[in-house]
Amino acid sequence: MKKIVLNSTIILLLFLFSAFSFHKFYVGVYQVDYVPEKRMLQITSRIFIDDLNDAIEKKYKLKTNVGTEKETAADVTLLKKYLSENFLVKVNGQSKAIVFVSKETEDQNVVVCYTKITDVTKIKALEVSNTLLIDWNREQQNITHFLINGTKKTVLFTESSRKEVLKY
Repeated sequence: MKKIVLNSTIILLLFLFSAFSFHKFYVGVYQVDYVPEKRMLQITSRIFIDDLNDAIEKKYKLKTNVGTEKETAADVTLLKKYLSENFLVKVNGQSKAIVFVSKETEDQNVVVCYTKITDVTKIKALEVSNTLLIDWNREQQNITHFLINGTKKTVLFTESSRKEVLKY
């Protein structure tokens, strides 16, 4: 009887530990830098390719292959649209258009998107809404680092915290 209980306990523990080791993390990392001499906000987004394609497919009901060998111009167009609808910025209370600059694939599983906001003179307040992938997955977390006027701040965007106002 002891042997059965011991074996059952070991099997249960192995199952629990293996279940935790296979858990996938849903995290995107973003960097927003203010470059005063260029009067520009530069935004770098690092997003897992499979999660991004799943989110775009769910939102627009179209299969995409962003960041893969099968990527098309239509996929990139949907990527730009998705970024512009889910990463919103207000500078000093005024909405600003985000311009897509380029993208690249990193480590075969992350797409890095480069965007910018031009004609930014002085930042007193920055309101950011980052809902990328959150609409697709409630577990998604977007870590967003800011370097504005020499001040570093980090904000965690989640399903329950989608918008933040930073004062400078």
